[in-house]
Amino acid sequence: MTDEQPEEAAHDAVADAAGQAVGRQEPDDVEGLRVRLEEEKQLAGKHYESWQRSAADYQNYKRRMEEERREVARLATASLIINLLPLMDDIERALRDVDRKLAGLTWIDGIWMIYRKFEAVLQNAGVTEIEADAQQFDPTVHEAISEAPGDAGKVISVVQKGYKLGDRVIRPAMVVVGKGDGEQKQQPNSETEGQASA
Repeated sequence: MTDEQPEEAAHDAVADAAGQAVGRQEPDDVEGLRVRLEEEKQLAGKHYESWQRSAADYQNYKRRMEEERREVARLATASLIINLLPLMDDIERALRDVDRKLAGLTWIDGIWMIYRKFEAVLQNAGVTEIEADAQQFDPTVHEAISEAPGDAGKVISVVQKGYKLGDRVIRPAMVVVGKGDGEQKQQPNSETEGQASA
């Protein structure tokens, strides 16, 4: 008898909950049942739409969180790379200015190897050098620091290399831009630049 009482109590609780959810008594005729069925279908449709909105909101939330995680990782990588670029510049400058008599020494070759490893690490991280020398000046990737005689709007020389991380500029190339003072003045400049870089 004790086992039957909890079952009856559970059955009564379900019946009460169903009666309260509807808020009225069950209809006896077929037409009343049809109306009730239509009401329940509409209620179920509202619940389904609400569930779909909640599921879509959750998917949007997950996508936003994943995008934010990727952006944080990208910013951390960009920050590290921006801090490494001056080291690359210094090594490159030092190697460019090495006396020709020292060029064959093993420690110079070792520094070249370190420089190439640095370049490989940057390339593997998705860093690419911005093309600048003899290119048309592009303010989205170049930063003009001065003008000199040469083809108008063309980059005459690169003062500091620029880099991209993926398709995002992390450091624009600092360049000297031609101001259009004719061809004859440009040729001596390029010859002296060739001697300076050698």
